[in-house]
Amino acid sequence: MKRIALFPGSFDPFTNGHLDVVRRGVGLFDELIIAIGTNSSKQRYLPVDWLTGQLQALFQHEPRVLVRSYRGLTTDFARETGARYLLRGLRNTLDFEYENAIAQANRQLNPELETVFLITSPLLAAVSSTIIREIHRFGGDVAPFVPFDLPAAI
Repeated sequence: MKRIALFPGSFDPFTNGHLDVVRRGVGLFDELIIAIGTNSSKQRYLPVDWLTGQLQALFQHEPRVLVRSYRGLTTDFARETGARYLLRGLRNTLDFEYENAIAQANRQLNPELETVFLITSPLLAAVSSTIIREIHRFGGDVAPFVPFDLPAAI
């Protein structure tokens, strides 16, 4: 059976920390789907279509990495795609508490779905999409934190 994992998130924006998780995750699974979800409690900074295109270009030479967007529950999208694993990165203990609660809820909704956590590389642990959005919004240089150029004006 093919080992398919979802790496779900809003990826708003996709950071070098996310890139690190994908690169490491490809070694663990037969197929890795970067699943750009819609978080109902957040307003997007970057358009999903633009982000999807950037990620497809970034991973164009890695056939085991797919990029898809979805609405609704991650557990439902996992069923649709045949994914039996969720891949998540952890930067610190606060991330663990949050991600653990989500993993437990996901397990209740889909008992066949296993969450796999990867500890973020120490050099990338301080990077968050929230911080990058603020730097970008005020004209700062985000190049050290993201794997592609962000649009100039959002």
